[in-house]
Amino acid sequence: MLPTMYFLGHSTVLVETEGVRVLTDPVLLPRVANVLRRAAAPLDPALHADVDAVCISHLHADHLDLASLRRLGHDTLLIVPEGAGELLQRKGFRDVVELAPGKFHDVGKVRITATPAVHDGLRTPFGPRALALGYLIEGSASRVYFAGDTDQFDEMDDLGALGLDVALIPVWGWGPNLGPGHLDPRGAAEATGRLRPRFAVPIHWGTLHPYGIGRWMRAHLIDPPRRYAQAVDELGLSTRVLHTEPGCRVETG
Repeated sequence: MLPTMYFLGHSTVLVETEGVRVLTDPVLLPRVANVLRRAAAPLDPALHADVDAVCISHLHADHLDLASLRRLGHDTLLIVPEGAGELLQRKGFRDVVELAPGKFHDVGKVRITATPAVHDGLRTPFGPRALALGYLIEGSASRVYFAGDTDQFDEMDDLGALGLDVALIPVWGWGPNLGPGHLDPRGAAEATGRLRPRFAVPIHWGTLHPYGIGRWMRAHLIDPPRRYAQAVDELGLSTRVLHTEPGCRVETG
């Protein structure tokens, strides 16, 4: 049985399984670090209430948004990459668990395991630097892979061998161009071929844009998941793409 999932925008996904609510890379507010604006509609606060655990993939501001974490509360369990704990503890967060690839933490009946990622983990502009991660979110009946930000890497084939039910796959970013350590729609489709999930949800698109250039970015806000689905089809993959607009429930039926 698949978990209940909501794509809240960018890399923020609510995964509900085994009675546990897990939120990935929360970006919940109208702006990020006074640089990025939310293009998608505002979120219903009920979608991020009573969260049991937060998974942070890396320290970039559009993935580790301190204002959003404060909205969730300083006692929220934060599962973070190795090297990120001190920063968050200094910011007043009291329940922080660091993981390295292959390590796990159990939340109720759900096991959250850190996976590798190929991405720069520096908190710009002055640090610190920590690992970048993805995560497996596993209950008794489902296995969800959250990629975070990453390029392709060899261990994707090993993850695929586990038998993934859902992969949350980044297909773009927040600007008109992508730097290293990201997947574009074609690269995301190739990664999907290695991961071999039953379902894939394209994320990391359609949500944020830099101040002042939003009207020039319409294609970049809309096209990436469609181009990704087309590439998955062209590669002849059996994975079903679940195109979900920011703020909406992921429909699997």
